[in-house]
Formats: sequence, structure tokens, C-alpha cells
Amino acid sequence: MIIATKTLGSKKKLFADFSVPLPPNRSDEGGDGGMTLADVIEKVVRHEVQAFRQRQTDRQFIRALTATEIDNAIEKGKVVMGASEVGIQLIDEDQAVQAALVAFEDGLYLVAIDDELYKNLDQQVFLTDDSRLTFIRLTMLSGA
Repeated sequence: MIIATKTLGSKKKLFADFSVPLPPNRSDEGGDGGMTLADVIEKVVRHEVQAFRQRQTDRQFIRALTATEIDNAIEKGKVVMGASEVGIQLIDEDQAVQAALVAFEDGLYLVAIDDELYKNLDQQVFLTDDSRLTFIRLTMLSGA
């Protein structure tokens, strides 16, 4: 499943699209193969917390870069060889999931799957290998 992000009022993506393995088919557990929107959000959040932990671990080691990696990093504006002095940040997966679900309920972001907008965490979702999940961050107005 491909994960994309958007911000209302901006053409620029928050970050590049990425892929998350499709959750297992629930029909094996006696269900109908669907899951709720809350289940999908939880799967994505847990996957991203684990990926964040791996990136932190990877940054603890000094590594040799190829010429191509150096060129790509220069284009992005930062060349990093590892051995980050920033300490390991401990992230509680359960708290991250709860924060994401509360943020959805509070209307801080919307979720569209295969161009269909989902408004309720209990809504059934049926994913395919080609499904595209888009998180749409809503920009809050500020000022008096």
C-alpha cells in the first residue's frame, strides 16, 4: 500500500510517498477481509515508529559513503556519515497510535483511500496491493 501526504492549500508534499506492507487478510481469522480505518491508521503508525527506530540505530554507526550517495546528499543539502550525537529518542508505539487516532477524531487530518474520503474510525476499509492511502493535514488558521 502506498502512503502519500498532502496539506490543504499547499502543492508541496509533506514528505515523499512511501510504502507500507499490506496488513494481513482478516478473512483468515473468520472475518470478511476488511478492517476499520482505525486498524489501518494503527498499522501505518506502528510501521513508521519501527522505521524511525531503525533509522536512529543506523545513525549511530559511522559508514563509508559512495560517490553517488555523496552527490545525492549534496543535492539535498546535507551529507551525513552517521555517528549522530543526538541520543536515542524513546517512542511508545501505543501512545503514538493513540495520538494519531485522537488527532483524526479532533479533525487535524483527513484520510482518503483510493480517492474515497473516510470520516469515521469504525468505517470498514478494504485494501488491495495497489491501494493508495493519503493523509491530508488540515492547516489551522491563526490570528485574532
